[in-house]
Amino acid sequence: MLKKVLVANRGEIALRVIRACQELEISTVAVYSDADSEALHVRHADEIVHIGPPPATKSYLSVEALLEAAKETGAEAIHPGYGFLAENSRFAAACLDADITFVGPSAESIDKMGNKSMARRIALEADVPVVPGSEGSASVDEAVEMAEEIGYPVMVKAAAGGGGRGIRVAEGEDDLRKAVRVAKQEAESAFGDSSIYLEKFLVGPRHVEIQVIGDKDGNVVHLYERECSMQRRRQKVLEEAPSPGISSEVRREMTEAAVRLAQEVHYTNAGTVEFLVDEDENFYFIEMNTRIQVEHPVTEMLTGVDLVKEQLRVASGESLSFKQEDVLFDGWAMEFRINAEDPEKDFMPSPGEISFLDVPGGPGVRVDSAIFQGYKIPPFYDSMVGKLVIWALTREEAINRARRALREYRLEGIKTTIPLHMRLLEEDAFRSGDYHTGYLEELLTNT
Repeated sequence: MLKKVLVANRGEIALRVIRACQELEISTVAVYSDADSEALHVRHADEIVHIGPPPATKSYLSVEALLEAAKETGAEAIHPGYGFLAENSRFAAACLDADITFVGPSAESIDKMGNKSMARRIALEADVPVVPGSEGSASVDEAVEMAEEIGYPVMVKAAAGGGGRGIRVAEGEDDLRKAVRVAKQEAESAFGDSSIYLEKFLVGPRHVEIQVIGDKDGNVVHLYERECSMQRRRQKVLEEAPSPGISSEVRREMTEAAVRLAQEVHYTNAGTVEFLVDEDENFYFIEMNTRIQVEHPVTEMLTGVDLVKEQLRVASGESLSFKQEDVLFDGWAMEFRINAEDPEKDFMPSPGEISFLDVPGGPGVRVDSAIFQGYKIPPFYDSMVGKLVIWALTREEAINRARRALREYRLEGIKTTIPLHMRLLEEDAFRSGDYHTGYLEELLTNT
């Protein structure tokens, strides 16, 4: 087992990893920018290292600063969490070159699955269905030709993209030519790679993802699905598991497809294979996230598997602690992302000091957060300040428990998305489970 791990992140995920390490008796090193000197992940780690000023490019995205911190403290491994450098193959390779274990997949796997057009080709080789589209980077004229073949509407996507950036939808040729130009500019700015590819735009699909994890012995298992269709601007707002919109047969086919894909690239550690599912329950691979997900607690609550501990075991060279037949799901789980945003002002960020905090509790209630009363939320990073995770025996009971927990959740001094979640729990479409990726945008536009 690893002896000392540096956590190359901040906020709730850094605290989550630190806690998992402590339960495995692994020493921890926290890194922090000037803006995070009083953060909880700094308070709870065994050692701390200051790595720079608030801008992420000069702190949490600085490969040099992170590797130097690891060397300085004698950390033998680095856990990247999610975001920042978690899916950066150069960082994973730099860790390897420095004889530091990267708690995640290999740089090669990150490269293969991080490039969306390459990932499509690999999926096809693994007999995993993909959305009709180009099989590689496309020029403007190639995109127009492909669109005429597969039919409009189409979606232009950054080949090296993720997180909803570098994506444009086109309804016709004029739209498409403009969308390609804009998407290329966005992709170059966000990822340093202007390559784009084309996909058929599915109207009203569900977004369903499969959690997988593999070890160095070649074992890959899935931990079932998460329903992630409640989105705003292609960013997930809440997740639940199991999905209320797929049959047991489709679940079986999707999980098998996800495992085949991971095996195709000799995948190790935790990852998520994402699919779109149309109204006829046809499913199509869209991408793989080569890291732990924000919404991993949904799967943990549903299956009882501690994914972060399993990541650490695998990174230590151990085999998975369970086999596929050992993974069972029980009940229903939901995660509500609590963001420091004002829903009444077009979700404008709301940094500031938390003047009062009282988090919910009770059976089946988990709060993953790194805030406290008096904490000042900095304006430099992601707006998520916590995750309310609910488990219950049935979906109806989970909804009722979530409603009760959200009423208890008092977070004052800033605006948050708690009122949005309370509203969603009352909407007929959510309560029935009959919603899709465009539902929330439509709801907000029409009210």
